[in-house]
Amino acid sequence: MSTLEQALKRSNKLFVDGIFIEKLTSLVKIVTDSKNSHRVEDLVDYYTKGLSNILADLGIQTDIVDNPIKSSPPFLIGSRMESPEFKTILIYGHGDTVPLQVEEWHEGISPSELKIIDDKIYGRGVADNKGQHLINLLALHSVLKTRKKLGFNLKIIFEMGEEIGSPGLFELCQEYKDYFKSDVLIASDGPRVAIDVPTIFLGSRGALNFELEVKYRVGAHHSGNWGGVLKDPGIRLSHALSTIADKNGKILIDNWKPTSLTADIKERLNLLPAIISEVLDIDENWGEPGLSPNEKLFGWNSFSILALKSGDIDVPVNAIQPSAKALCQLRFVVGTKTNEVISSLRDHLDKHDFSDVKIISENAINFEASRTDLNNIWLQKVESILEEFYGDKIHVIPNLAGSLPNNCFTDILEIPTIWIPHSYKECSQHAPNEHLPIDLLKDSLLLMTNLYWNLGVSDHNH
Repeated sequence: MSTLEQALKRSNKLFVDGIFIEKLTSLVKIVTDSKNSHRVEDLVDYYTKGLSNILADLGIQTDIVDNPIKSSPPFLIGSRMESPEFKTILIYGHGDTVPLQVEEWHEGISPSELKIIDDKIYGRGVADNKGQHLINLLALHSVLKTRKKLGFNLKIIFEMGEEIGSPGLFELCQEYKDYFKSDVLIASDGPRVAIDVPTIFLGSRGALNFELEVKYRVGAHHSGNWGGVLKDPGIRLSHALSTIADKNGKILIDNWKPTSLTADIKERLNLLPAIISEVLDIDENWGEPGLSPNEKLFGWNSFSILALKSGDIDVPVNAIQPSAKALCQLRFVVGTKTNEVISSLRDHLDKHDFSDVKIISENAINFEASRTDLNNIWLQKVESILEEFYGDKIHVIPNLAGSLPNNCFTDILEIPTIWIPHSYKECSQHAPNEHLPIDLLKDSLLLMTNLYWNLGVSDHNH
């Protein structure tokens, strides 16, 4: 009789025999920088040369479908239907990455060539997201090869545009809503709260980018000849920004504050360990007063200035600049009036005598905030299975502090979302030297093998 123990041994053997590393190497080797790819074919290679054999081994019938948004990368969708009586699990992953940043990696490391140093695996996409969805696919494979069935139906969505805002995913879910009909999404992205404790998150904060610009004239003018009689756009913009958030980062626009930091959310967040980092000092007094760091990060909104420009800082000249610009971002949780963010900002700036500050938002990348309810039965099932395997309480957070297209699944497909990350905060995702520890990958593979096995054989799927 096939057993869970056999499935776990099969997964462990993937590391012992080097198969996991071999497969991850082949995925990382395919360059999938969605921000700089000028040929859709380069991104499609990830489907046809990277994932095709893995998905075929799982008996998944796949199809590459055009993106509803012109000139955006296509999607890979598929299904494995075992029984109409079984529950259906949807899995998601993205094969695209941020730019390689080749010249900035440690000496001897190439971002498109997997390298192991001090029990850490380096390569672009190892953490975000190639390594994470490979774990889930191979865990499914171990269950299938051991039991000869999954014990649930499986549907998949893979995209190659998550790093550029997931263009077309929302529309795809609308168009293929019947095809994607499922009971739950179980996927992996982002970091754990603590590297040695499994984490579940139920959604993500949203992100809205916009520009603020002050422009008075064409061309710069000598600061000696004109200083004191020409308005300085840099000074005006700086003062405008200071009305949006105070000197300690507290948001000053009331309509930008959420209404969703309820008692049950606070209770969950207070169970988490204090935020710590090996490389960063946490600024306890930054942000909304009266909230804990976990409440600020997972339960509140934050305003950031991503870039500022007035003149050339590298080659300054003695001149009053004609314009100044700031690229800004609001990260927001569920309970924020997102359709009023820009209009509230306009009203706020006008009220503070900054009608000369122009808001440019039409090119914003916008992920909506969304999350599954803490009382959802799928959370209870998955949390119970993970805790039994781990042997202790795991970490559950209402939403990831970062952003991802969770709302496509909760709002369009109308299914609960369970995210189980296999990364950690110091993985250097979106930066040079992206990596994951081998032990974390191995533990995650065993964790997911156990989860899929138990979802397939228990009463959870009947």
